[in-house]
Amino acid sequence: MSNIVKNYFKILEVISSLNIVLNTETRAGRRLKMSDLEIVALSLTSEYMSIDSENSFFNQLQNGQITNLIERSQYNKRRKKSFYFAEQIRQHLYSKFTEFENYFVIDSMPLEICKMARHNRIKICKNDFQTAPDKGFCASQNTWFYGYKLHGVCTISGVFQSIDITKASVHDVHLLKDLKY
Repeated sequence: MSNIVKNYFKILEVISSLNIVLNTETRAGRRLKMSDLEIVALSLTSEYMSIDSENSFFNQLQNGQITNLIERSQYNKRRKKSFYFAEQIRQHLYSKFTEFENYFVIDSMPLEICKMARHNRIKICKNDFQTAPDKGFCASQNTWFYGYKLHGVCTISGVFQSIDITKASVHDVHLLKDLKY
């Protein structure tokens, strides 16, 4: 049995023991080959194994070791639909890992959508002021950029609490005012 399959069954065992119920309506039609819990376990396995390509991941699983494995396109659609279920699992595990944490680390990185030379001509997301990109400064690269900022909050041991996207002009200190609660 490959490491991927061993990891899949171990992750499936762990998230099954959490007893988290997925709040979905019953589906009409064919009976599903894989449950949503198995889809999330397969998704977490690929992330855990740092396999970014679904083609590569499914090529490594073609040995028939997972008997009820669905095809890649069905897996991709169902994985996207089960995002909120995976988020529930992440929050549950996070609360178990960080029960007694008092200190957190916040950092940000630029998400540049275009070069500064083109920022006056770009029309992406400019309809709404709240979601519009903005000009910001990246101190580590000593450059100005146009776009957004990705803020991450994690514990001292490296467990992520939350991730947020803001305008590029928002400083980490100002984000903390929103996150303190």
